[in-house]
Amino acid sequence: MFRLSLVILGFLISSTTFAQNNNAIEDKLNAALASEIRTTAEKARDRNRKPLETLNFFQLKDDMRVLELVAGGGWYTKLLAPILKENGEYYVAVWADNLKKGLLSQKGFEHVKTVDGINPSRSGVGRLNTIEPFSLGLTNLDLVVTFRNMHNFDVAGRNAINQATYDALKSGGLYGVIDHTRRHMQPMTNEVWRRADPMQITKELLDIGFELAAYSDLHYRPDDELRYEVGRKSVTGNTDRFTMLFRKP
Repeated sequence: MFRLSLVILGFLISSTTFAQNNNAIEDKLNAALASEIRTTAEKARDRNRKPLETLNFFQLKDDMRVLELVAGGGWYTKLLAPILKENGEYYVAVWADNLKKGLLSQKGFEHVKTVDGINPSRSGVGRLNTIEPFSLGLTNLDLVVTFRNMHNFDVAGRNAINQATYDALKSGGLYGVIDHTRRHMQPMTNEVWRRADPMQITKELLDIGFELAAYSDLHYRPDDELRYEVGRKSVTGNTDRFTMLFRKP
């Protein structure tokens, strides 16, 4: 009975802590979503991308050490940077040079750290990129995230990025991955090159040593036929995306 009481007490404490953290993330995210630095086009994607639900699924806390891979134009950077500014650390890597010269040079992003010089090149396989094995030069990260980027790389390039991620995470650290869904084992064509096979991505990560911690249907779209280019008018903004969370043992 005593042990059961301790278990229940522990559960209540952890649930309360999670709720408090969830509220803190939500308040900071709502402030970031309303920021004037975000463009009208960026705000128009909020409903589709579901940032609060996505970041909660990735178990983001505002005191984490977080790395974003291939931040691109900075859609999520504009949200993660203010959330982590006060209590956490936030890094960006892979093609971070342009972001450093642009968005990160603006007021309010002084605390964002960049891992410079990691710039993939064309692999010679269609439009894909590749990169030689490398180190991020970081250790003990709590969380690494990447949004719709796995499809940009060939197998060797993904393996290099994923191995560098594994090495940079602490034991128990998390790796959140989202990408446009391709049918399992579907050959690459001009229509599907910007999609990724979730089974293949999972196998590659398991082979490195990650564990699959969770998956979500947050971005499941039943009317995406998985056979058209994601930029098509009939598909864009409505692509089926797999959303998965991996853990380093």
